[in-house]
Amino acid sequence: MKKLVLAAALAGAATTASAGSLAQPVIEAPVVVEETTSSSTGIIVPLIILAVVAAAVASN
Repeated sequence: MKKLVLAAALAGAATTASAGSLAQPVIEAPVVVEETTSSSTGIIVPLIILAVVAAAVASN
């Protein structure tokens, strides 16, 4: 019984020791997020929406 437990322990240790492969790991390039520096783009969309609403109100 002790030999069976010892064999199981060695088999378990051998599988975890050789779990990796010899291939080189694939490392993905980091994602670069570029932020905008212009503050005018943040005001264009509300101005367009305001113009559309004003045109809709004026047409009624």
